[in-house]
Amino acid sequence: MTDLVVTGGEVLLPDGPAWVDVSVAGGRVQGLHAPGTAPPAPETVNATGLTVLPGIVDIHFHVRAPAYPERGTVLSETRAAAAGGVTTLFEMPISKPCCATPGIFEDRRAHFAEHAVVDFGLYAAPGDMTEATRDRFLDLGAIAFKIFTTPAPPGRGDEFDGLAFPGEADQLRALELLAGTGRPVVVHAESASLLAHFEAAARATRDPASGYTHNAARPAVCESVAVAKLLAMNIRAGAKLHIAHVTSAETVAVLRAFAGTSDFTAETCPQYLFATEDDVDRAGVFAKVNPPIRTRTDQDALWQAIADGIITHVTTDHAPFAFDEKNAAAGDFFAAPPGSPGIETLLPAMLDAVAAARLTLKQAHDLCCANGARLYGLAPRKGTLLPGADADMALVDLAGETQVRRGGLVSHARDVAHLWDGRVFRGRVARTLLAGRTVWDGAEVTGAEGAGRFVRP
Repeated sequence: MTDLVVTGGEVLLPDGPAWVDVSVAGGRVQGLHAPGTAPPAPETVNATGLTVLPGIVDIHFHVRAPAYPERGTVLSETRAAAAGGVTTLFEMPISKPCCATPGIFEDRRAHFAEHAVVDFGLYAAPGDMTEATRDRFLDLGAIAFKIFTTPAPPGRGDEFDGLAFPGEADQLRALELLAGTGRPVVVHAESASLLAHFEAAARATRDPASGYTHNAARPAVCESVAVAKLLAMNIRAGAKLHIAHVTSAETVAVLRAFAGTSDFTAETCPQYLFATEDDVDRAGVFAKVNPPIRTRTDQDALWQAIADGIITHVTTDHAPFAFDEKNAAAGDFFAAPPGSPGIETLLPAMLDAVAAARLTLKQAHDLCCANGARLYGLAPRKGTLLPGADADMALVDLAGETQVRRGGLVSHARDVAHLWDGRVFRGRVARTLLAGRTVWDGAEVTGAEGAGRFVRP
């Protein structure tokens, strides 16, 4: 029996947009129909004037739950995801304690299942780097693995134990251990020794209140050197390597130089594509993220890398913090915690790139959804609206606008959204459906707590 028909909209299919109606049964796409020919259904969604996209899959997301509820909870941040057209997200393993043992993974999976409004996958950290731990994570359905090439931040050792590997020998061990699993190995890549060197120099010579200081303390060479070493090691290891949040022209040059040498991919984020360090200086410590937002030259290089297929993913790196945490470090970029909310602005930002003719609609969707679904083994269940796929949809108004106002987002971190405050993106999420049920109606989140499902490759 048909449960729902979405009618009147232009639907993005793998070959491009098409004027079809979408019928839904049992939470999955039942069929694609010429306008007006879909079977009768008890519910109809009128998408006239809208474009129907497969629900967005964000492969890089942080909420750290159940720790730090003052920053946001699974409920608050998956509600924000629904408001942004994101129907599936992958939660990184930074938690308290770190998601580096199978037991912690199971606890987090149960916690997310109880509270999530949208579907979710969970990363694992390699932990003790034994085959037994690795294989148990695979059995439990870890969507991928994550490591840092930086040491644990001071005072946060338990959040990074089994995740942070600043030594190259350990990095190679992790790549070799996880090669052949079929799961991506995602790396936050910055050189630990260069970070220490440049931070010491910046502390001695730079104004801690300046928005340009953070970039000076973590310059692009820290990233590019770490990425070059990883790519060189992966020629030997053969892992399914994925470089997180690329920020710089220098790192793009490294990616180009290593093209074809091993199985690797790379991502960037809207904060690096749509903002520069000038915006960070304006917004202050609330716009501090790691790695730093850089210059217009770096931004241009990232867009060119997307055009050339060097960078194939755009993700949020959504990382909420409480206002009091950020504000306590006002005027001190060295002390401020790094992170900014981004789950509600990913799709509007990509639609803005379509409006500016930087991308086609299909390219934009591939970058923030379909490519990720394929890389992580979820296609064609996610990332398409072909028959049999999950009926996850983002109905967008390409002619509309998203006006970002600090305090006006759904995210619990709405009060630290200074980076995007006042920004207008051309494009608006008018409705979000998860498994054929409306979870965002354009004004309010209507999705139920616990309706999100755990997804595995």
